[in-house]
Amino acid sequence: MSGPQRTGTGGGSRRAVVTGLGVVSPHGTGVEAHWKAVADGISSLGPVTREGCAHLPLRVAGEVHGFDAAETVEDRFLVQTDRFTHFALSATQHALADARFGRADVDSPYSVGVVTAAGSGGGEFGQRELQNLWGHGSRHVGPYQSIAWFYAASTGQVSIRNDFKGPCGVVAADEAGGLDALAHAALAVRNGTDTVVCGATEAPLAPYSIVCQLGYPELSRAAEPDRAYRPFTEAACGFAPAEGGAVLVVEEEEAARERGADVRATVAGHAATFTGPGRWADSREGLARAIGGALAEAGCRPEEVDVVFADALGVPEADRAEALALADALGP
Repeated sequence: MSGPQRTGTGGGSRRAVVTGLGVVSPHGTGVEAHWKAVADGISSLGPVTREGCAHLPLRVAGEVHGFDAAETVEDRFLVQTDRFTHFALSATQHALADARFGRADVDSPYSVGVVTAAGSGGGEFGQRELQNLWGHGSRHVGPYQSIAWFYAASTGQVSIRNDFKGPCGVVAADEAGGLDALAHAALAVRNGTDTVVCGATEAPLAPYSIVCQLGYPELSRAAEPDRAYRPFTEAACGFAPAEGGAVLVVEEEEAARERGADVRATVAGHAATFTGPGRWADSREGLARAIGGALAEAGCRPEEVDVVFADALGVPEADRAEALALADALGP
């Protein structure tokens, strides 16, 4: 870590707050469109329509329709990157605008970091270039194949495009990857960084990416959108994948208030455990321990929790373990 940093009034007094939100999702682009669909209880799952996917057994997914990355991102960045990075670049611009965070708010490029998470990488870009390799020869493979498919592409491109040179990182993880990226951002802020752009995006609906996912027995093969994903019910038959993601602007609270930013939330606590893939019954203890650890770090009592956003895998054994873990940690 280099460059000027705010020291606050001591290492323990620096609080990480969220000041900006950016979303690209099947519900729509932008926080307002996304939240309206969530609040109205609308499902955006539908038939898979992406090119080259019609013959695959995955029938239902959450696709981002009507997304035009060129509206917020320059062509030179678009040609270097995969769809999952297009989501990240666009969501970042929405989040920065939402936070009213511009060049004038950056004391030094080293005071702003970037952390993103991804679980599948740039499958669409990689598939296209590999087809060029085997169909036409190595001279037809573009130079950006070496970076566009990689999990780190979004962190790198967001950093380069916005000239953010502070602490940067990449979380290669599914499901909880976005939460872990947020935890990394909060830790960086507590350790002296003014601002961290963080989030997670996925674009797992290219043919190659779907084929990779077909090895998951938990993947829903249902053909009807209203039946494909039914967590916490007897009709649960697995999860339906989706593309999109979100980016947050996380700042040191004192610095955020000094520049007049609206504080949306405080990142109060985080904890993580790992049980192992497929060991659903065993995950109950690990989940409860993670919940307890996050509450302890936040200094929060179970009865103070107002809402929980469940993982809700849609696998009966996993859903049952999660429900029991919530009861173990928060009470009946």
